[in-house]
Amino acid sequence: MKLEAIKLALAAAMATAVIWTFCSALVALMPGRMMEMSGDMVHADFSTMGWSMTWIGFVVGLFLWSLMAAITGWLIATFYNWQIK
Repeated sequence: MKLEAIKLALAAAMATAVIWTFCSALVALMPGRMMEMSGDMVHADFSTMGWSMTWIGFVVGLFLWSLMAAITGWLIATFYNWQIK
């Protein structure tokens, strides 16, 4: 079964956009807890750092992360399809 690369790319971009929006909302609502959680995820101490959230930063991040997810999804489908020929 071949994968439709464009559909997988769009699905990956859409899923990433939802996750980015959710994470951004969590940072806006609970900045301290999210900073602590981010530090825990990369084994670092971020307690002296702070978030810098702006609307333009949200939009640029949303676009760039979604674009990268789409490219990654497209590549995965393309490489998968090459292997099943």
